[in-house]
Amino acid sequence: MRRTVVRALVRLIGPLLLAVVILRIDDRDAVLGALASASAGPLVLAAALNLLNIHLKVVRWDALLRARGIRYPLGRAWASFLTSLYVGIPTPGRIGDLLRIRYLRHDLGVPYAEGLASVVMDRLCDLYVLAAFVAVGVARYSAVIAGRLAWVTWGGIALTVLAPLVLLIPGLAERLMLAVSRKIPSDSAEAAEPGATSRFLVALRAQVGRGLLFTLPVTVATFVVNFLQGYLIARALGLSLSLFDVTCLLAIANLLGLLPISIAGVGVREFFFSLVFPALGFSAEQGVSFGLLVFAVVYLVVVALGFVSWQIAPPPTSPEPAPPVPPHP
Repeated sequence: MRRTVVRALVRLIGPLLLAVVILRIDDRDAVLGALASASAGPLVLAAALNLLNIHLKVVRWDALLRARGIRYPLGRAWASFLTSLYVGIPTPGRIGDLLRIRYLRHDLGVPYAEGLASVVMDRLCDLYVLAAFVAVGVARYSAVIAGRLAWVTWGGIALTVLAPLVLLIPGLAERLMLAVSRKIPSDSAEAAEPGATSRFLVALRAQVGRGLLFTLPVTVATFVVNFLQGYLIARALGLSLSLFDVTCLLAIANLLGLLPISIAGVGVREFFFSLVFPALGFSAEQGVSFGLLVFAVVYLVVVALGFVSWQIAPPPTSPEPAPPVPPHP
């Protein structure tokens, strides 16, 4: 109970940080005025681009599954992906991704370890491409991110890149996965299945190869769409930010949003923008307005789509899977 309470309180750090940022800015009415006067056209287009972004991510996941000989119908893949976003975006750590494993298990009988491998590689593609964009962003804002902050930032990027490589080290990876598997909820039959850890590592390592020549460019495309959304939001607010600056800003904000101290980066994102925007010739109020609109257009719209998907194709509750699909050797 104590651990649950602590985790709940930690998640409130971001929203509390947002409250502090809003209270400390000089002109709070300017934030409300900017949000109220934002142009509708660019915002509608930015919101519509969520569909393209999601489709690209579904295509990438489909490629990862096909690499293991798993054929998942596109419509069902869309439903499971959207529903996972509905749960994943509001929760730190994006634990909603685990719902995709349940869909695969129920619909196709895919072993839990195989489904987990596809989801982990899916997230690793995001992580590595994001780290590359963040490195560009940190270099771009070297005048702002300097001294000890620069060392901490570059150290965080290095850790982000190097930590997942542990999964490729025989022996160490097995011990790590044994510890993780004890904390991840799964079907009882799957949890007791012998060799699940080895199956997961084999499936994950099988993704490292020629398949990345497709999945990594698709991942880059998803981020480009996201940065284009940010550019449209900036235009809606009348901010003369270049696409390059928006790319750098959102890349760093997206990485900060992964910290388990907030819900979809709320508060952390606005705090960062309130610090950086004055260095770009804008006001802190404009930075906060930009962050709030990014949250509304990019995150809340996706949550709404996920809610609809949940009603149409709710997560399977029956533990009984379909006949299993043998994994690709």
